[in-house]
Amino acid sequence: MKKLLFFCLLPGGLFAQNTLIHCGTLIDGVANEAKSQMTIVVEKNKIIGIEKGYKSAKSGEKVIDLKSKTVMPGLIDCHVHLESETRRGGAIDRFTLNPADIAFESTRNAKNTLLAGFTTVRDLGGSGVNVALRNAINKGLVVGPRIYTSGKSIATTGGHADPTNAYRKDLMGDPGPLEGVVNSKEDARKAVRQRYKDGSDLIKITATGGVLSLASNSQNPQFTEDEIRGIVETAQDYGFTVAAHAHGAEGMKRAIRAGVTSVEHGTYMDDEAIALFKKHGTYLVPTILAGKTVADSARIMGYYTLVQARKALEVGPKIQSMFAKAYKEGVKIAFGTDSGVSIHGVNAKEFEYMVEAGMPAMEAIKAATASASDLLRIKEQIGTIETGKMADIVATSENPLQNIKTMMNVKFVMKDGVVYKNE
Repeated sequence: MKKLLFFCLLPGGLFAQNTLIHCGTLIDGVANEAKSQMTIVVEKNKIIGIEKGYKSAKSGEKVIDLKSKTVMPGLIDCHVHLESETRRGGAIDRFTLNPADIAFESTRNAKNTLLAGFTTVRDLGGSGVNVALRNAINKGLVVGPRIYTSGKSIATTGGHADPTNAYRKDLMGDPGPLEGVVNSKEDARKAVRQRYKDGSDLIKITATGGVLSLASNSQNPQFTEDEIRGIVETAQDYGFTVAAHAHGAEGMKRAIRAGVTSVEHGTYMDDEAIALFKKHGTYLVPTILAGKTVADSARIMGYYTLVQARKALEVGPKIQSMFAKAYKEGVKIAFGTDSGVSIHGVNAKEFEYMVEAGMPAMEAIKAATASASDLLRIKEQIGTIETGKMADIVATSENPLQNIKTMMNVKFVMKDGVVYKNE
């Protein structure tokens, strides 16, 4: 009987070949200046070399020609909600959609996000389907970005992430730590441990009221500082970071003093809050795109409920000016959009708003690469184009340092050494 020998020609196989990426312009996420005519050498899923000039391919090596493009590290969005996407009348969805419906929609949102150049995201709150989506992407069953997820957000009774807000009284019940609702330091610890049990990567709390929840206040503090401290202390036991949704100043100040890693939105940030951000090294994830989107949508009759529309018109227009002040004052910034509140796949619009508010284009790009990876505590793996990092690489036709709008039209996407888009 003849023996048949099978050889794997796929990445990681016996004859896996190196890939040479010829970059016309390279923004590596480290230097403050772009470099011209560079070659990135990729082996399997890792960057193994970066060389000046266009390196010639040896036998068996593959060349990707991006000589007319600007090449950057894969982009990172630190605030998305992949389970859902804004639509007129969407407030009813939580009463009509089953987990399977949410899961199928999330796969479309994930793919659109990746193809827009965002190779990694931080998913900050959903039903728990986001945990399954992360696992499916990691297994190669679904196309999407690398996900770090908080699972279900943690709130207080009636808070922004209480899942029973505005329910009929006989349906409302009294949700607890299992559902992510806490009212004591003890509850807080149990809720964090439940998120660990559920498979979350980090913790998200809603430290103040919000815009699209069906509750009246958008900015009141919704945790005591002691409750937040219980969450943070327990999160640290499990190696979790803590992200705090906060529009109101008092709630964000409590969260920062209690030790959260980042504040999301930050709309009503005051001078005392700015000082706390700088003292504690807390990141701001501004989500200007979300503010612009909700304000525009609120002007469309029937898009939101009346209570949502009122809050959207109050809060939305303020975020960009808050960001401008925070950046000028030296608050650390990481890129985030709150996509889901906006359309998935247009995440890069945030770059335009950041530059419009006074942040140089290079710093905006670093906010979505090096700084974002630092916030996620994975800067040794991704966020810059350096030897030893994962091969997460994207490219645009134009140079974004000259035209930031080109970030909206990513032409090349490689995640973990695999090419998902090459126009």
